[in-house]
Formats: sequence, C-alpha cells, structure tokens
Amino acid sequence: MIDALEQAEAVVVACFETPAWATSERDLVAALDATHRLEQRLAAVKLSLVRELDGRGTATAQGASSTAVWLRDRLRLGVGAARRLVEMAATLDTAPAGIRDALSGGTVDLEQVRVIAETVATVQTAAGTQAADKAVDILVDWAAHFDAALLRKLGTRILDHVAPEVADAAAEAALRAQAARAARDRHVTISEQTDGRLRLAGILDTEAAAAVRAAIDPLTTPSGPDDTRTPGQRRHDALADVCRLALRTGELPENGGDLTQVVVTTSYDGLTRQVGTGALDSGLHLSAEAVRRLACDAGILPAVLDGGGQVLDVGRQRRLISGPLRRALVLRDRGCAFPGCDRPPRWCDGHHIRHWADGGDTSLDNAVLLCGHHLRHVHHSDWVVQLGGDGHREFVPPAWLDSEQVPRRNKYHRRR
Repeated sequence: MIDALEQAEAVVVACFETPAWATSERDLVAALDATHRLEQRLAAVKLSLVRELDGRGTATAQGASSTAVWLRDRLRLGVGAARRLVEMAATLDTAPAGIRDALSGGTVDLEQVRVIAETVATVQTAAGTQAADKAVDILVDWAAHFDAALLRKLGTRILDHVAPEVADAAAEAALRAQAARAARDRHVTISEQTDGRLRLAGILDTEAAAAVRAAIDPLTTPSGPDDTRTPGQRRHDALADVCRLALRTGELPENGGDLTQVVVTTSYDGLTRQVGTGALDSGLHLSAEAVRRLACDAGILPAVLDGGGQVLDVGRQRRLISGPLRRALVLRDRGCAFPGCDRPPRWCDGHHIRHWADGGDTSLDNAVLLCGHHLRHVHHSDWVVQLGGDGHREFVPPAWLDSEQVPRRNKYHRRR
C-alpha cells in the first residue's frame, strides 16, 4: 500500500508543478472534477487507515490517551477535527457497502456520507433492512445532484420512496422528536454591558420564532429612501418597538408589586427646559434628549425630592407597597438595601420594617427595598433595620456577628 501511495503522491506533485495557465478551459474543468474524485477516494483510504489504527490500539500503545489525541499531534489537527475523523471512520466501517463504494468511487464527499449514513440508520429503525438498502441507492443517486444540506432536507421524506406504508407515522415521530429538542434547547441569554447596553443571544423554538418574526418583520422594512439603518439596526429598533407596544397595553404581569414599566427620574424644571438628564432605576443615566423622547410617550409620575435627594411626596399611600410608594422606595434605596447586596430594584420587593400585622403602617418611613434572599434573611434573623439620621436605611447586625453592633449600610447603590 505504501508504495502505491508514494507513487500517487509523486503524480500529484507533478500535476501541481504543471502550470494551469497553459491548460485549456475544458481540460481545467475536467481536471477539477478529477481532483475532486481523487480527494474523495483518498478520504476513503484515510478513514480505513484511521479505523484500523484505532482498532489496533496504536494510539494508546504509543502513550496517547485516545486515537483522536494521537491524530491531533500526528496530523496537527484540531482536537474536534480529530474526533470527527475517528467518528467518521467508525461510521463508514459499519455503513452499508453502497455508501463505502460511493465514497471510494469519488461520487460523494464526507459530509454527504455523514448525511446518508444517519438517514439510512433512521430508515433501518423505522422500516427494516430492505428499505434501508433501497434508501442507500436513492440517496447516493441524489448526492450526485445535491449538496449535504439539501440532501439532509430531502432525506426527511425518504420513507415516502422506500416505505410509504410507515412514512406518515415516522414523519410524525420525527416532528415530535424535533419539538422535544427545540423545547430542550430553547433559551435567551441577556448580558448587561458596563455602559447599560444589553447583549442578546439565544435559540427560539419554532412557535416562538414564528411569533417573533410575525411581530418584527413588518417593522424592519426601511422607512424610506433616506433610511440609512443597517438590517441589524432595523431589527434592533423593531424589537424595541414591540416591547414599547407591549408596555402600553397594561396587560403585562406585575413586577415587584408594580405594573411593568420603565421608570426615569428627572427634575421637572430640567424636563421643561429640555436640559435635564435622567436616571433609570438601575442607576444608569440618560441624556436630556432621551428623557424628552420618553416623556412624549409616557405618563409623567411626579416625585418631589428635597435638596438632599430625599423623597417628600409621591402621591397617595396604599396598604400594599406598590404604585407610587414603590416608586419612591426605588428612588430612595436604588436596589436591595441590605449591606453588600448589588441586586437591582426589579429583583426586589418592598418590606415593612414593622410588620403590617404588628401595627406597622404602609409608609415610606416604614418600608425598605429587599431582594428575595435578604427579605427572608431579615425575617428569620436578628438583624434590625432602622432609619439613619439622613433618612437612609441602615442595618444593625446581631451581637454574635458584631459585639459592638455598628450599623451597616449598602454601599453598592449610588445615592443622590
């Protein structure tokens, strides 16, 4: 074998050294076809060698942990490519003879072999050996006309050709399996950047993808000949528009005891004079222009602050810590008020310092914003919450934690 391969290598080197510019166009096309066939035939030889080396345990005998690791070092491959090579060698070894013959004959490539082998295995399970053999012949014939991606798509209905009596049931089972995979893999990741922007990534299942497409596609068309936004920018703006529309409905569930909404804090004088910047409840700031833009599309929720930034009046109080009272709490505490906690307001609920059942009133002086963890912790520990001299909350630790019981404050959230 080695002598034949060395001779083939010499011939290939000679072909490479032959100037292509001196070849006619017809011969160039024929040479390309021949090179491609040779490439597939060499791939078949390579896989057979890998399979034999793997079966003999050559890699472990030479001190490698696996054949893939040995191939990585021997052939200078990435470990992923090396693993795929070992897997493909095993697949080809157990595949029907028709698939191996197609690869060694140069009529299919490795990706097509992978698709054909997986499709034939599905047919074997659903309809038996005879149908699987028919599927090999059909798929190899299709491979002469279609690439691996289209071949995989066509293969989803191969049972219509080789076993129509089970095709519908198999298609239904495949759809159920696909739906199960989609449900398992669905996710959206939201990563907050240091400047307040969000990075979105994820995978939507088929139904959610259809809903998102239906919602944003009409909003992604250019607004006119002067619209210079990129397609990505138009999709961004469309998603933001859909969220604004959802906020306007008033039908979203409550968040932390209040209606879902975007809260921007600014001064009334600054807003009217078009110079006032604003702040989101996360602490991030907005330009004066952005505040004005939001004010045009929102109800103005007044919050009167004194010179030290303390809330003086936010409207009528209620029994529950919600509505204007919660907004005042967010303005004052900025997030979970427990020392050392950096969780933002949207993760928090209002907590009565003196419990309602014990006669405590629902007022700003008797309220503190706490995340779920610290709300439970305060309820079931000896920490004492009290009002500091400057109107902000401070927490007195239990004596076993600090014998001097020096009050502590949250330093994560910026104060006005």
